Amino acid sequence: MTDPKAEECEFRRIGLVGKTNQPGVGSALKRLESVFSRHGAEIVFQEMLQPGKQPDREEEQKLNNGVDLLITLGGDGTLLWGARLVAEQDVPVLGINLGHMGFLTSVSPDGIEEALERLFRGDYLLDPRSTLTARLVGENGSEHAHYLALNDFVIHKRGMARVTRLELLVGEGDAREEIGGFSGDGVVISTPTGSTAYSLSAGGPIVAPGMGCMIVTPICPHTLSVRPLVISAAETLTVLPLDGAGTLVLTVDGQNKAELSQGESVVVRQAPARVNLVRIPGQTFFSTLRQKLNWAIRPHGDE
Repeated sequence: MTDPKAEECEFRRIGLVGKTNQPGVGSALKRLESVFSRHGAEIVFQEMLQPGKQPDREEEQKLNNGVDLLITLGGDGTLLWGARLVAEQDVPVLGINLGHMGFLTSVSPDGIEEALERLFRGDYLLDPRSTLTARLVGENGSEHAHYLALNDFVIHKRGMARVTRLELLVGEGDAREEIGGFSGDGVVISTPTGSTAYSLSAGGPIVAPGMGCMIVTPICPHTLSVRPLVISAAETLTVLPLDGAGTLVLTVDGQNKAELSQGESVVVRQAPARVNLVRIPGQTFFSTLRQKLNWAIRPHGDE
């Protein structure tokens, strides 16, 4: 899960992403800039944080190339958004939690100075996380769009919650095999990282981030015989809608959406890109489970 060579990295050009209206951003920026100035690090503002400028929609989807580290200011949603910007550039990501849960973020506002000083000393770890890619494929096999997710893809009805019918298949070409079909509110296809997000809320399992797998979690299936499924990361999963056109949506990490056209299917597999989350020594997946989700916490007085 960790990279023993992390101490060899040097952070000289650091990207910042977040939202100007996020509570606590101004204070966090001042504290960050104070540490950066002491170490001679250059700050590259993503457009939404550039002081005195209005965000440009085109710039929201990209970050200046050449940063050594990306710092996100916000909650897990901000980290997911920032991570997708640099996932294919192999840039480490450090999350400063200005939100609520902060399951993926590593640093609290009060711990900014200490955490960054440790980073500049090389006292940190890299926690590699797998990503998924999804393709929208037409009936004739033509590829219409491509998406990357750190947490999950969700196929669901557009607008109000309504039942949809989906068929799931695994494999490719002549080796493709039917898993089965079901009616329900949709399906979540997640990475191990995303197993503690929407998939968990829908009844899916918690999966340690180092596992090589995909989690397939039906959302409110209308049968007792359909349960969450864990499959190998080496597999290719196809979700085939059985309803009419214009009724289904693909959601990426709970943020970006794309409508499926008539006859389109969603093909998901593990992506080559990996996201390296920066961790301070002592922070682990299981300690975060206990602290953030109260997993297996014994009641007071239990032996």
